[in-house]
Amino acid sequence: MHRLFAACVLLALYLGAALPLSAGELADRFRKDAERLHKAIMNDNELWPLMAEFCDMYPKRLGGTENLERGIDWIIARMQKEGWKVRTQHTMVPNWKRGPESLVMNAPIKRTMPVLGLGGNVGTGGKPLTAKVLVVKSFDELKRRQAEAKGRIVVWNVEFTTYGPTVAYRYNGASEAARYGAVASLVRSVGPYGIQTPHTGGMGYNDSLPKIASAAITIEDALLLQRMQDRGQEAELTLTMEAHWEPDAPSRNVIIEIPGRELPNEVVVMGGHIDSWDVGTGAMDDAGGCFITWRALVHMRNLGLVPKRTIRVCFWTNEENGLRGGTTYSDSTMNEKHFMAMESDGGTFKPVGFSTSATGKLRSDLEDVSTLLNIVGASSLRDGSGGADTSPLHRRGVEVMELVTEGNYFWYHHTDGDTPDKLIPREMQECAYSMAVMAWACANM
Repeated sequence: MHRLFAACVLLALYLGAALPLSAGELADRFRKDAERLHKAIMNDNELWPLMAEFCDMYPKRLGGTENLERGIDWIIARMQKEGWKVRTQHTMVPNWKRGPESLVMNAPIKRTMPVLGLGGNVGTGGKPLTAKVLVVKSFDELKRRQAEAKGRIVVWNVEFTTYGPTVAYRYNGASEAARYGAVASLVRSVGPYGIQTPHTGGMGYNDSLPKIASAAITIEDALLLQRMQDRGQEAELTLTMEAHWEPDAPSRNVIIEIPGRELPNEVVVMGGHIDSWDVGTGAMDDAGGCFITWRALVHMRNLGLVPKRTIRVCFWTNEENGLRGGTTYSDSTMNEKHFMAMESDGGTFKPVGFSTSATGKLRSDLEDVSTLLNIVGASSLRDGSGGADTSPLHRRGVEVMELVTEGNYFWYHHTDGDTPDKLIPREMQECAYSMAVMAWACANM
């Protein structure tokens, strides 16, 4: 009988060790730390001003620009002043230059039209290119009307639905137009709203087809050209672009961290990308994502919180037109085990939660911890594959998370309108708190 009782006790202990924590228990473990982080971060009056100063002084941080490298120098100096041991990871990045560009309508009326060349396009060699216009609303429509495309400027008047399907026209539009003999490609700006403001972004070429100039025009002008065509009026445009490539240029990722007390070689990394397009100031895309993670780590250190695993902040370079920073980070950390990779690259607006690739036990643990974000309305957890800069880590098996926010992100995305005033200090603080709690929990599970 005594042996049977002892066996039952041992079995119960074994099963208890194997079972996950009951619902709410993991959140309870981190509740006091979360409360301290919430109080500190929601009283942080330096977060928004720090981001705004950086963006005001170092806008238009495209890879290969002096502004990007001077901005990185500024960040490193500020971090070192705070007492951080700053590391950098050097990488070579693509170096595309926009050059002067213009777009003029010659007929049926005379007017100048706002235009932004798409990143990586070959331009017109700086010479005026004049041609009549064919407006289409899809790849299928162009295929049906291919006989009309030869010698024309194809205008893609594609209404914004969600980013992925719509941006396909920005990325592939030039090659599809060239397939049928078009001489240039103009895409309606990828966004739901615009006040005569074009949106730039990356594009690519099919090397088996001619490479033609490609640019974004405003939503309003795409609709204007559509109305003219529908009325039977033939529009003629003159496009001039001096876009060109230069040799790859050096850049850097920036890294700070709090080493783990027990498992320093296991890492929870969080961050954003420090580069931006060569328009606007890159405040919401993505200085905000960088600065909320920086300040989250600052408050952990100030509160004396030392994680079991290392919590690292990385500012990835060259996300916008090459992803060299994210790739270099992954390649440089092959000897480390990453427990979680977290990114904020959707604008630091009102947070609503996270998307994640995690499943099973880890997913249920994250759902438990997410209840600590109820205080800022960010407890939602949905399926997702992470952000661009964490994608190289995800491909090698690392679980990923991305902050999800609600805001007019695509109104200002890749435009001159991406400026600090679009971000609200309190919302940025709520984003920083959300990232801090999730990173802290992942580092201590």
